[in-house]
Amino acid sequence: MKELVEFIVKSFVDHPDKVVVEEVEGEKTTVIELKVDPADLGKVIGRQGRTARAIRTILGAAGIKRGKRVVLEILE
Repeated sequence: MKELVEFIVKSFVDHPDKVVVEEVEGEKTTVIELKVDPADLGKVIGRQGRTARAIRTILGAAGIKRGKRVVLEILE
């Protein structure tokens, strides 16, 4: 999951070297914590949160295969 988020986010931000993704595994839930350069935060969230929602949808679909719920947290 971590690699998937890194690949997606690094492909469209201006500062891909500042993308940090951490994965916290729980019993039924996996939390993906995403940190980006403050200048890229708007790109990651997108207009009315559309980009973030799209990433969450992809993670949700990938999580179904593993039988886990996946939560994306975008940290400032």
